[in-house]
Amino acid sequence: MNKKILALLLISSLQLLAFSDYDMDGVEDKKDKCPNTLMSELVDINGCGIKTLTSPHHFDIIFGINYSQANYNSLEKTKTTTGSLQLDYYYKNFSIQASTAYYDSQSVSYKDNGINDSFIGAYYYLYPINKLTVKVGAGAIIPTFDTKLNNNNTDYTASLNLSYALKKLNLFGGYNYILIEDDDLVDVKYQNTNSYNLGIGFYPLDKLYLSGSFNNSQSIYKEVKDIQVASLYAFYNINDNWFTTFNYAYGLSKSASDNYYSLRLGYYF
Repeated sequence: MNKKILALLLISSLQLLAFSDYDMDGVEDKKDKCPNTLMSELVDINGCGIKTLTSPHHFDIIFGINYSQANYNSLEKTKTTTGSLQLDYYYKNFSIQASTAYYDSQSVSYKDNGINDSFIGAYYYLYPINKLTVKVGAGAIIPTFDTKLNNNNTDYTASLNLSYALKKLNLFGGYNYILIEDDDLVDVKYQNTNSYNLGIGFYPLDKLYLSGSFNNSQSIYKEVKDIQVASLYAFYNINDNWFTTFNYAYGLSKSASDNYYSLRLGYYF
């Protein structure tokens, strides 16, 4: 082999061995000012991210099974099992949600089943100061529930939710207003409703979130007292895609269900 060619090959090999790129972004480590960029990011000449290759569009689909017991003093105990489906779309600070559910209610002298009212809404997230998250939303309750009480019109909702982070703790609260568009009957009077909740949550593990809250909501019926419940909630992140939630609520007022349980399984992509 020609000695000049051999020398060039040796020099090239030494140059390759001398090149070090820990995060594999194409910028040599000794010149890389951002040495831990993700492989999904495009970087500038300094090795710092300028654009991610990960799509800003995300979705999830959530299946749930819910169970409640109602005993409003004057009513016999009613047990209701519900299967729910929820779809969410996320784009940056914006999200859209759609949900529906199928119910089956039974008591000693009563049995009914069918589709509950469905919901579609949109939310926007704001971060006015460090650690504070504000979520504003609006939506419509679609009358897919077949009823004889003349409440088959579309109702509208507006909501505001706040969450403030304190290390592994967060304080949260929310307000929701429902504009009831149903027409009154002779013996049934409807009203617009206000509801609010206050609570505290924490992360005992990186993948587990727990919270407790108090919830107060007006009934859509004028003659029914406010519905008050205490609620426990758990969220567990199984992996990058799968997650599950559990919710238990205990009725504090006579107008609330005695017990409510919800178990849901979701897939995020």
